[in-house]
This record gives sequence, C-alpha cells and structure tokens, in this order.
Amino acid sequence: MTSMTPEGSTTPSVDELLEHVDSKYRLVLVAAKRARQINAYYSQLGEGLLENVGPLVDTAPQEKPLSIAMREINAGVLEYKQIDPAAEAVARAEAAKDPDFDFGDPLADLDALADPVPAPTEPGTDPA
Repeated sequence: MTSMTPEGSTTPSVDELLEHVDSKYRLVLVAAKRARQINAYYSQLGEGLLENVGPLVDTAPQEKPLSIAMREINAGVLEYKQIDPAAEAVARAEAAKDPDFDFGDPLADLDALADPVPAPTEPGTDPA
C-alpha cells in the first residue's frame, strides 16, 4: 500500500523547515519577506524591470509565492543574516551626517567615454 504525502501548505513540513532556521518566528519572517520578493518579481516581469530575483526552485503553474519561499528554505538556497542593531545604528548615524550626499549616476562615466554621434547632415551639404 502506498502512503499519501500531503500537498499544499504542509509540504514541506514545519519540522523540516525548522532544521534550516533557528525559530518558527524567524521562519515566518524569512518566508514572508521572500514571498514578497517573489510576488514583486512576477509583477515586474511584464514591465521588464527585473529588480528582484525570481524563484530559486522549480515552480508549478499557479503556485503561490509563500509556497515557493517555503520550498526554497527547505532546499537550503536562501541565506539570511541577522543585522546587529548597534552596527545598524552606527550606519544610520553616518548616513544622517551628510544628508546631501549624492551617489551620482553610475553610468555618467560611461557617457563621457562614449564616442559622440555625429549630427545628421542634409544631402548635398559638406559635413566638415
């Protein structure tokens, strides 16, 4: 006799998922954040933006982002870091010191290096 394996929100089981994170609360936070990223990825596909990373595991049609996130956690393809509150406070204080800091245009240097495009000329005129 074959045993049935449950599908849906119980696959993978919570016990399996807890082997990859330190608490059920962290599991909820990591899975929810990743599900939002996956949802944003699918929303941006039509716009061609692709600012988020798509699913890191094979997906089934119409699979929910939270189910995909849970399977990614179970597969071990997600990595998370807990931010040290003291280090975050220092970084925020440094950023607040210079609110007018301009990150600039990362492509500005490329524009300066590009060959200028010659202006179109009318037929019968001397381009020089």
